[in-house]
Amino acid sequence: QVQLVESGGGLVQAGGSLRLFCAASGSIDGMGWYRQAPGKQRELVASITRGGSTNYADSAKGRFTISRDNGKNTLYLEMNSLKPEDTAVYYCNGRSKWTNRDYWGQGTQVTVSS
Repeated sequence: QVQLVESGGGLVQAGGSLRLFCAASGSIDGMGWYRQAPGKQRELVASITRGGSTNYADSAKGRFTISRDNGKNTLYLEMNSLKPEDTAVYYCNGRSKWTNRDYWGQGTQVTVSS
């Protein structure tokens, strides 16, 4: 069974930074951060394999950095140069190593004021 718990969201001014955390339990292969703004579909922000290969949405390239600590079973998202359009609920995603089923955290709100 995989469980994911996000933290680190909050209110920040445009141009500021935030770091998101996702504490995971269970055996997890690939992980990622997604976000969902009001009235919009959930979208991928960044993903990372267990071996550390990363993939970013165009909107995140150059500003966000995804990383993970497999020993601590923790996923991170460093967000810099934040823009009002980054405002959304950010969700941690993890795929079970054994069942390939996707799991989601409860989400953490990120609000960027202009």
